[in-house]
Amino acid sequence: MKSMTGYGKGEADDGVRKVIIEIKTVNNRFLDINTRFPKSLSYVEDSVKKQIQETVRRGTVDVYYTYEVSGDTDKAVTFDRALAEKYVSVARQAKAEFGLIDDITAMSIIRMPDVLGLVTAEENQDEIKALFSEATKKAAEELDEMRITEGRSVKADLTRIIGNIVGSLKSVALRAPGVVLDYKEKLQKRISELLDKPAVDEARMATEIAVFADKCDINEEISRLTSHIDQFMMALESSEPQGRRLDFLSQEMNREINTMGSKANDLELSKLVIGMKNELEKIKEQIRNVE
Repeated sequence: MKSMTGYGKGEADDGVRKVIIEIKTVNNRFLDINTRFPKSLSYVEDSVKKQIQETVRRGTVDVYYTYEVSGDTDKAVTFDRALAEKYVSVARQAKAEFGLIDDITAMSIIRMPDVLGLVTAEENQDEIKALFSEATKKAAEELDEMRITEGRSVKADLTRIIGNIVGSLKSVALRAPGVVLDYKEKLQKRISELLDKPAVDEARMATEIAVFADKCDINEEISRLTSHIDQFMMALESSEPQGRRLDFLSQEMNREINTMGSKANDLELSKLVIGMKNELEKIKEQIRNVE
């Protein structure tokens, strides 16, 4: 089991370029990856997303990057020889016409406008993609470790809470048969008090009790809730993402518990049902963060 919340950071450096990738994830019913790469790095975006998808199945993912180039190795200096020759020719003409000192040097030539140019060399996209891939892999691994660690804590909490519901359900199953017997005794006593007679019409009494027993019968709900709990426990042990399944099962459990509450014509049963609903709310809160 993995949590949907986590953080990971990865770095890759080839001596010239340095890439840092940071990944942050939060809860979401679906997978939403936000990379925010500029147009100049758009060619790495798809590969980064695919790498993240191999690790993250659900949640909002924000990807931040730093791309640095050390020195000026990705730039080149150009020398316009033809233009330099023209500058030198004009300088020599001026020297001859005006009797000037010939102080032409290499530095004076390269300082002349547009003689030197600076261009950016074509980037090796494969090398850059490899750096981004390495950094993303490290960030995703760190992210996964954090999500697994938090997932263990969530799983332990869910196991404890579902255990509380199982305990209450056992008490409900034990109490349910006694509800009809209690009703029978109360009904007999009430009829006797109202009629002021010791004798009671047993046939009519049996009919009333049968109607009551049918209305408050929760055996089916107990059976279905038990099945949902068993499936929930199996999902907790799965290595695959189970957040959506756990969410569905919690909704089904809630439906059965609510039905029990509506049928429970007994104070003790009502208390047990309320307790199970409270525990189920804790489960719903926890599974919002399960992948």
